[in-house]
Amino acid sequence: MNAIDVFQEWLDNYLNFERTPQKEIFWLDTIDYLCKRFNNPQDYAPCIHVAGSKGKGSVSKMIACILDAAGYNVGIYSSPHISDFRERISKPNSFFSEEIYEKTIKELVPKIDSIVAEDLPAERPLTWFELVTLYAFLCFRNAKVDWAVYEVGMGGRLDSTNVIRPKVCCITPIELEHTEFLGDTLEKIAAEKGGIIKNCTPVIISPQQKESVKIVLREKAITRHAPFYFVEDLISKSFYKFNEKTKRMTVHMESPIFNRPIETELQMLGQMQAQNAAMAALCVKKVLPNLSEEIIEKGLSNAKLPGRFEIIENIKDYEGINHLILDGAHTYNSIRLTIDTLNKLFGDSKVNLLFACAADKDVKDIAKLFKYRFEHIYVTKPGNKKKADLEAEIQAFSDAQLSFTADSDYKKMIKKAMFESSQNNVNLLITGSFYLLAEVKEILQKF
Repeated sequence: MNAIDVFQEWLDNYLNFERTPQKEIFWLDTIDYLCKRFNNPQDYAPCIHVAGSKGKGSVSKMIACILDAAGYNVGIYSSPHISDFRERISKPNSFFSEEIYEKTIKELVPKIDSIVAEDLPAERPLTWFELVTLYAFLCFRNAKVDWAVYEVGMGGRLDSTNVIRPKVCCITPIELEHTEFLGDTLEKIAAEKGGIIKNCTPVIISPQQKESVKIVLREKAITRHAPFYFVEDLISKSFYKFNEKTKRMTVHMESPIFNRPIETELQMLGQMQAQNAAMAALCVKKVLPNLSEEIIEKGLSNAKLPGRFEIIENIKDYEGINHLILDGAHTYNSIRLTIDTLNKLFGDSKVNLLFACAADKDVKDIAKLFKYRFEHIYVTKPGNKKKADLEAEIQAFSDAQLSFTADSDYKKMIKKAMFESSQNNVNLLITGSFYLLAEVKEILQKF
């Protein structure tokens, strides 16, 4: 086992919300205590903070790639990972050296193991995400980054990343998600996400589905004397178009804060990615106004993420699948946009669907999106690391009057969906959960 594998085993001794969601385990005084114990590594480099329900991972990656294209040494912290733990803590398009990861593990583990439980705030136990966030802070300090980009894990106000002091904050579209923990209305969730807005720190806000959400975020910013900018107010003109041959997408955007229109080709596809690109460009222009549009275009074109309408071709043993499409969309709107991108790129080509989602997702409404589009649908669980409710999925797909095959054995269903799609020369879309995508990737790596 390598150092990262051993480190992950050590981390598994701590409560992991991603695997076992629990209420009342969110606070900031513990991560603040840990940061002070390690001489405040979160303050080492200037940083950018990104929250929201969808698109925050893509926006974070685009911002990091723009800064990287400008010649900065950049660290990006995001979640979840799909194939490799280091995806959470990395450079924009590569990992740090093994020396950085190993040095940081040796710095972190002994100091954590030596903590006396009575010294922790309220004697609360440490959590997995707090320790991984601290590990990111330390990795970036050891790597001597010039800039760091932090994606919020969940919510914002009480997320472990919210001890940083960013140069600018970004808030992507907000949807109903994690309602048991963040609130049962868009406005309540917006208040939690808006908790990352800092005193006198600019905040860029994506278009939102309700005016009331914008009001909540605007009031948060005003209360904290934070300059706020809505993307739709800063972008005067924008459009995007797909290139069916290259499977890329050209985006064009104009704004008074740009010296000229920005036009570039994205590897990340879909209407949402065009919006994410605009937010990333505006964000960097706010903190680095002299950065050239050419650098922004280069950075955006370099940005890519696994599991964001990722297209895989020429799969060994499954050559009949012309295109395997992996997309981690897991909310109603994000899946709606995934299907829209699918239709624009592949027209009326035959496509099968493999779907699984976590127990807290709005599967009843999501299922309705799949009507009339897919040749056959396979329904399963998103692996064994996330709480799932297959019965609820089956009920939702039945209520939507869809023809489908369901089985809780996700490995069996992945192979079945791929085999039958290959046999029938049908494209296959796999969506609903990043955890499902991780299981697919693991199977693909064996070929």
